Amino acid sequence: MARRDTRNITKYWCTNSVPGMSLLRADFTSHDYAPHAHDAFVIAVTEAGGAEINSARGVEWVCPSILFVSSPQERQSARMGDSAKWVYRSVYLAEPAVRFVAHRLGITTVPHFTRSMIEDGYLIERFGCMHRALEADDDSFRADELLIDAFGILFRRHGSGGIRPAHPPRDRIIAGRIIELMQARYEENLGLDELANTAELTSFQLIRLFKRIVGLTPHAYLVHLRLNAACRYLKRGHSLAESAQAVGFCDQSALTRHFKRCYGITPLQFAEAVRAR
Repeated sequence: MARRDTRNITKYWCTNSVPGMSLLRADFTSHDYAPHAHDAFVIAVTEAGGAEINSARGVEWVCPSILFVSSPQERQSARMGDSAKWVYRSVYLAEPAVRFVAHRLGITTVPHFTRSMIEDGYLIERFGCMHRALEADDDSFRADELLIDAFGILFRRHGSGGIRPAHPPRDRIIAGRIIELMQARYEENLGLDELANTAELTSFQLIRLFKRIVGLTPHAYLVHLRLNAACRYLKRGHSLAESAQAVGFCDQSALTRHFKRCYGITPLQFAEAVRAR
């Protein structure tokens, strides 16, 4: 069997046209994403090949005929499996960008998406055109028009109106209490038993409840919090070592390893993209 070419090419950059929006262009021959979540809407267009996406909705396949959409805080992982390549473009809208787009669309409630895989050829073409226009950065009027058109169609055709499936109130309260604790102390050396004791559960019960409500294990969610905090430190110009230490990673290599596994780029690439704005 021929050896797979393992050269991976990624380009990550932020755009000045929409505050809080960033973009990624990836050309993978071998890459798996560990379980993670984003503090952002994620919309991805696959141009070639594909990957298996594992989320709370089950295991689904993303390919050129599918638009991938993920709401903030949704757990997901990906593996290429037998696919020889995975070429895609993705857009990330953090909270400032979500508010900006909602204002431009004249809506007050940003919809939730009950499906991650959307078969909509026209919308795939619109997001692909928008992404390429933002990358070219040679016609801001056209790029802006494509952006508003694409998100307007996405929200109108496929948004749920902001309604999310409900979990039992007690479970949500317990999970919310643990999330608040982790958000306040993510940089500390938190332990599973400490979190379980706070929730008045066994460690096993906590893991099961957390996965059911959040879609991630407590450790994976803690890594998610630390990575998002590291992004904020890097945006403010801190070094990789300073950022790693500030958010609770044991060293710079741990930050780099988790960053690459979850985002497909290194923290250095992220920092360079932010500085290039």
